[in-house]
Amino acid sequence: MSDPTKQIDLLVVDNIQTFVGQFHILEGVTVTVPKGSITVMLGRNGAGKTTTIKSILGLTPPQEGRVVFNGMEIQGKRAFNIANLGIGYVPEHRAIFRSLSVLENLKLAERKKGDFDRHSEFVFGLFPDLKRLYKLPGNHLSGGQQQMLAVARALVPDNKLLLIDEPSEGLAPILIQQMMEAIKALSETTTVLLVEQNFIMASQLAERYTIIDDGKSVKSGLMEDLVHDSELIHHYLGASIKTREELEKAHES
Repeated sequence: MSDPTKQIDLLVVDNIQTFVGQFHILEGVTVTVPKGSITVMLGRNGAGKTTTIKSILGLTPPQEGRVVFNGMEIQGKRAFNIANLGIGYVPEHRAIFRSLSVLENLKLAERKKGDFDRHSEFVFGLFPDLKRLYKLPGNHLSGGQQQMLAVARALVPDNKLLLIDEPSEGLAPILIQQMMEAIKALSETTTVLLVEQNFIMASQLAERYTIIDDGKSVKSGLMEDLVHDSELIHHYLGASIKTREELEKAHES
């Protein structure tokens, strides 16, 4: 990976404030995503991570603050216009079309005619199970295969940035490892902003992090520094997070 301290920012979320109905969910979130990096948003359940992703996409538009993508302010634009700028989205809970086949799910993700044909080799190279099962409907896939399909759909069109929400949720350890390898591979060509509760996975994937707490961004920096800051980890991410020694062991393996 390139030196994250010398990268150009592809995405800047600057002090956004977002309401969902009458509820003030985001009260000042700032996230910076350097081009060519994997950046992760961390925080407890309900902290505002998914709302931040949806605010970037215009699904829950921020009332204040700026969202700058590739040098352009995009807050206030419609979601489909934001997506057309080259932002892909992998929502939590997969959200595939369960009655459609793997192939149909992938072809529906085309933004331009021929997207699937241009990228099918790359997609199936990352997720060979999908090539083998391409005729099966989504509801015949395992949970892990459905998650792979959800990620694969975002790779069909040309995207400069992928927003991936909780890719390891509900997956067995062997499938988490496969997902990590796939995200590492796709990050060679696409910038990634990740939301992830599995801190071991996040710490092994991401170069940079931002911690969201109670609707605010409270800390950001290099992941290699966070791994060694057990006090910060326990304060914002909970006592269930692995100890420094366990984290270091995971990084050595």
